[in-house]
Amino acid sequence: MQIKIFKALWGMDAIPTLGEQLRLCAEAGYDGVEINVSAGVPDGLADLLAEYNLQWVAQLIHDGADDMVRSMEECAPLRPQLFNIHSGRDKYRFAEGCAFFEKVLDAEQRLGIPAGHETHRHRLLYSPYVTRDYLEKFPALRLTADFSHWTCVCEYMLNDLDEIMGLAISRSVHIHCRVGHEEGPQVSDPRAPEFARHQQVFQGWWDRIRAAREKAGADQLIVVPEYGPPGYMQTLPYTGQPVCSLWDICLWQANQLRTQWGLPLPQ
Repeated sequence: MQIKIFKALWGMDAIPTLGEQLRLCAEAGYDGVEINVSAGVPDGLADLLAEYNLQWVAQLIHDGADDMVRSMEECAPLRPQLFNIHSGRDKYRFAEGCAFFEKVLDAEQRLGIPAGHETHRHRLLYSPYVTRDYLEKFPALRLTADFSHWTCVCEYMLNDLDEIMGLAISRSVHIHCRVGHEEGPQVSDPRAPEFARHQQVFQGWWDRIRAAREKAGADQLIVVPEYGPPGYMQTLPYTGQPVCSLWDICLWQANQLRTQWGLPLPQ
């Protein structure tokens, strides 16, 4: 199974053009990019991806199933490796959530492009407990594992949720490898020794997902070190100064994972 490390374009807004963003990602050794195309696919995306020899994941964020399906259909001709879907809203009743998944899962099958529905706050899969119910209802439902949201929502490191975590791991097809903690979805700096325990817990989950995908005979596993920019990242009071470099911690997390999994580091 191939392991591919992609870079999310989230937080790269200061770089003025999409081409320049993709060039930097390619030069840093990333295999591809994850792009939020909820508002539409950027002009020239296919040519730019080809120019820099990058693959892509389409991130889609919509409350309603009809809007989600329309975006999936728009992206399909560019053949993303995967749809990363922010599914619905946390306020939906279970029946409303089921109606959302029925439409979107049907579109996944029809388009022939796999999708991971992200374990994300504000969305249908915001907590491990409701996610369990949807996974049991829909055998075809697959996840983007961003368990940093769950440690934040539940305010602990999920150490007694073996059954639920096992189910979620077995259904995960995509990883956002961001380390969270009990009081937030992102540690201030994953390199800091005070977060070694959190890094170890998350690395254990990522290792189990890799093993599950290999056992399932998957061709590839895409991993995105998706730390967030200032505003999501902690900042200093009064000045708004970010506590660390977003680019640096994403690259550090990517290389940390490469080292852990015995993958070559970019030259």
